Amino acid sequence: MSPAEIRELLYNELDKLGRKERVLVIPPDFTRYHSYAGEITEMIWEYYGSAMKAVLPALGTHTPMTDNQISRMYGNVPKSLFRVHDWRNDVVNLGEVPASFVKQITGGKVDFPWPVQVNRLLVEEDWDLILSVGQVVPHEVAGMANHSKNIFVGTGGPEGINKSHFVGAVYGMEKMMGRADTPVRQLFDYASEHYGGILPLFYILTVVSAYGPLKRTVRGVFFGPGKDCFTQASKLALRENFTMLEKPLKKVVVYLDPDEFKSTWLGNKSIYRTRMAMADEGELIVLAPGLVEFGEDREIDRLIRKYGYRTTPEILDFVKNNEDLRNNLSAAAHLIHGSPEKRFRIRYCPGKEKNNLNREEIESVGFLWGDIDEYIKK
Repeated sequence: MSPAEIRELLYNELDKLGRKERVLVIPPDFTRYHSYAGEITEMIWEYYGSAMKAVLPALGTHTPMTDNQISRMYGNVPKSLFRVHDWRNDVVNLGEVPASFVKQITGGKVDFPWPVQVNRLLVEEDWDLILSVGQVVPHEVAGMANHSKNIFVGTGGPEGINKSHFVGAVYGMEKMMGRADTPVRQLFDYASEHYGGILPLFYILTVVSAYGPLKRTVRGVFFGPGKDCFTQASKLALRENFTMLEKPLKKVVVYLDPDEFKSTWLGNKSIYRTRMAMADEGELIVLAPGLVEFGEDREIDRLIRKYGYRTTPEILDFVKNNEDLRNNLSAAAHLIHGSPEKRFRIRYCPGKEKNNLNREEIESVGFLWGDIDEYIKK
């Protein structure tokens, strides 16, 4: 799809919604730079002008975007419109998904209630329209990313984010990845059905295919206030973004763009997106020239350093016996997702600048270390 085609489709949909005076846009952050959501956000600004009052990137637990990232991703959208989501302090509770429902959808593995949390900006100002923009793509926690996840996790709070990640990790990534109907998605569906009605939400979803480094082709754009747009986008994303192999791979090499991947919190997507294809006793080599930290959040970084990427039973035992990890279940989920479960090897090759993670740090969390110069040459 060309930019002109996307613009025409978008403006036709916005025309149908009628005149609006106060519009909030919730796009992804820079970690979804290739989603085409930045260009769509700029098109929305060009359409509404002064009626577009704010842009709230769905940071989740990620660090705030820099001015340079905002300019690169969102073009001419005024920086004065951008708000920062503070996931620890800036949220309100809309309600709760009962523990009985959580237990039902996880097959009894988890039985805590799940809080429905969003950034207070969504409910404390009088919006005519909230446009949630994003890319549907296979995701290690939800099965498929975006739609209501953009709201309840992207603008969510500590408990909601932590518990939803933990539900996905305990249920099992291999049963989640690439599927539109998962326990985590059912959490979001329940929240939308019972509490989302107070928000004037309308979704704009892309499906993007990648051909070569930094190139992308928009394969579809889907619109709607309900779930049908997500269901349709997921079918296309499964076709475009999921590669089915005849046999497992013994060796896989992943290169992490240093502008985008500076932590294992993000860089472990190299693991999430390959582990289902890895052969037993195989090796995943991660070239990570920009790697400077484990967690973007200081407390999560501390927990990763303390516990490391161990097996699922080990992490569950740590959660049971350690209050700091029990109070940060998204970190526990991340540790499970980043573990090869002693089935294959993971070798991280960080850059060699002064602020890059060193060999001792890499090995302390359970990974193998590699000399990046030697491995790039190889």
